Amino acid sequence: MLRLETLDADLDAHLDVLRHEASAVTRSRALVEAALVDGEAHYGVNTGFGALKSVRIDASDVAALQENLLRSHAVGVGAILPETLSRTMLRLKIYALGLGFSGVSVPVFERLLEMERLGLTPVVPSRGSLGASGDLAPLAHLALPLLGEGQLWDDGRPAPAADVLARHGLGPVPLGAKDGLALINGTQFMAAHAASVCQKAQNLVAVADLVAAMSLDALRGSLAPFDARVHAVRPHPGHGTVAANVRRLMDGSEILPSHAGCNRVQDPYSLRCVPQVHGASRDALAYVFQTVETEVNSVTDNPLVFAGDGGAPVLISAGNFHGQPLALAMDMAAIALAELANIAERRTYLLVDGFDELPPFLVPGSGLLSGFMIVQYAAAALVSENKTLCHPASVDSIPSSKGQEDHVSMGAWGAIKALQVAENVERVLAMELLCAAQALDYRRPLRSGRAVEAAHALVRSRVPFRTADATFEADLAAATDLVASGALSTL
Repeated sequence: MLRLETLDADLDAHLDVLRHEASAVTRSRALVEAALVDGEAHYGVNTGFGALKSVRIDASDVAALQENLLRSHAVGVGAILPETLSRTMLRLKIYALGLGFSGVSVPVFERLLEMERLGLTPVVPSRGSLGASGDLAPLAHLALPLLGEGQLWDDGRPAPAADVLARHGLGPVPLGAKDGLALINGTQFMAAHAASVCQKAQNLVAVADLVAAMSLDALRGSLAPFDARVHAVRPHPGHGTVAANVRRLMDGSEILPSHAGCNRVQDPYSLRCVPQVHGASRDALAYVFQTVETEVNSVTDNPLVFAGDGGAPVLISAGNFHGQPLALAMDMAAIALAELANIAERRTYLLVDGFDELPPFLVPGSGLLSGFMIVQYAAAALVSENKTLCHPASVDSIPSSKGQEDHVSMGAWGAIKALQVAENVERVLAMELLCAAQALDYRRPLRSGRAVEAAHALVRSRVPFRTADATFEADLAAATDLVASGALSTL
């Protein structure tokens, strides 16, 4: 079974096994071959596709049917996916076919394994999938190199697949019955994006707690709202987890006792309600993680191939290609992640606003200097962008194929924009991190909690304390790299 936390390593192990033993693929293929001679109509095997489901295809045209399918469906548009995402698509498709319920032919399956082993990754455009009937257009581009067509990544650049394959001594692979359909039906475009969203989210929930703890001490906030007793009487799992995290991160703080007798009765919500807000996002993301992990371990093409009584082939046309589970999960992920940025931007505002005797905009002599003023502006811009990106994709549906495919998930767009939201959240948390580290320096010689101080040291190893205006491009890039790297989430 594939696990999201170790997805790449798990795929490596499973694909290595499939290179040496693919009996499930062989058995599944034998069932398709038997179905070809049973005289029955089998969708996509000896019939047309979609609204053309009732058009019977002559046995002599079965291979041409599959090749035509790849060519006609390769209508993706827009920016091409990063090579890493396309490679994940390819690996997830191989894994799903290898489960043995798709009926793909052995030569085609072996070529996919060989392409993956050699690092021959297809070039895939990012737009064109409705997220139902599978990710048809993107997966058609993924499969085109089997015909010696389309493009492959070559030393970081797209290149004609025929040229790249030729250098490796590889030519086109003839497609058999059902091959094209097995290749383009499926949710691997959505699933690859969703897996990336989940991997980023697992890091971001931890970083959000850490940066919030740094801001809490820099702003001389109270740890009382993080008391375990508070969360025991409203026992949402995420609340308690976040509160415990912040208490641990603040352990050893010298700043906390220094203002124990201050007049401030309550902190602003962006400090006081960190457990409730971060915790709700964690709980929502737990559903997302479970859904995505189920999906990457599933067979999502159509028709599915089973052995019936006496081993007779049973090809069942169904709807496992429908992306609704991922569509809903990605809409939820976008909202849950966006909230981490929403509250982070509010803490950033407090940091630059001169809250609790901090210098305005976190620099001495503000006026002549603008300091971190526009860092907060940039965070606000990204937060606003996220609000638009969080409009749910899954509530939309546009019928296609003459109404045969009359409800679609739009999960592909949901997955694309969820990943955009996750990347924006990385940047917003990096902006809060910069401001919190700068503010914490004004609380010296007092030290914060041990984990917060470790995070502060990591920031200062890359970004200096600022006493004069400077372009922030390098600082922001360094902080964003630090957030995305996972180094902070292990503190």
